[in-house]
Amino acid sequence: MSMHLARDLEVLHQDLISMCGHVEEMIHLAVGQFDELNYELAEGLAAKDDEIDAWDVRIEESCLKMLALHQPVAVDLRRIATVLKVAGELERVADLAVNIAERACGLASAPEVAIPDRLKELAKLAVDMLHRAIDSYVELDCDKALAVCAEDDDVDALNREIIDELIGFMHEMPDRVESLLHLFSASRQLERVADHATNIAEDVVYLVEGTVIRHRRHLVRSQIEAPV
Repeated sequence: MSMHLARDLEVLHQDLISMCGHVEEMIHLAVGQFDELNYELAEGLAAKDDEIDAWDVRIEESCLKMLALHQPVAVDLRRIATVLKVAGELERVADLAVNIAERACGLASAPEVAIPDRLKELAKLAVDMLHRAIDSYVELDCDKALAVCAEDDDVDALNREIIDELIGFMHEMPDRVESLLHLFSASRQLERVADHATNIAEDVVYLVEGTVIRHRRHLVRSQIEAPV
């Protein structure tokens, strides 16, 4: 690897790490709105999302420039490709953070309903998966990444349980449908956060091992369950 490529890769890495931190903060703030709504903070997420959009574009431009300038191969090529993909996933998580905060604001102005405990559990799981997926990238830890991937099915199942519960409430409390729809949407958005966390974890496995595991859940399970 040339000195110039090594320097540019390090700058790119640090830029993505900073983006990770900002997006993780956004999703924490968004989920926190369900416990204590702060309209100023919720509205401020839209401005933060614009910053993340610009960040994503800057990283993409840097990646394309490096590909053209250095023509990297092997692990260097995988690293650039991974940064490009992870930045895209983070940009989508930032969008979801804005959407989740909007649902919380909508809930505050609609007929009051109790937030299901399962929804709070889903929020905690999704945020934790994102945190651990980011950690797996920083640490280049395949085991941690695979553990995140293995939890995606559990999150999907929990989301289905929440949706079924909310539909039941809609039949029982038709005057609370507006509020329940906000919760319905929030659950779907949180499930998507977990999806993006899983995608980031899959990208980490590709970066470290050169193996594409996306859409190959049986491979993930076999690696998780393999004896040490």
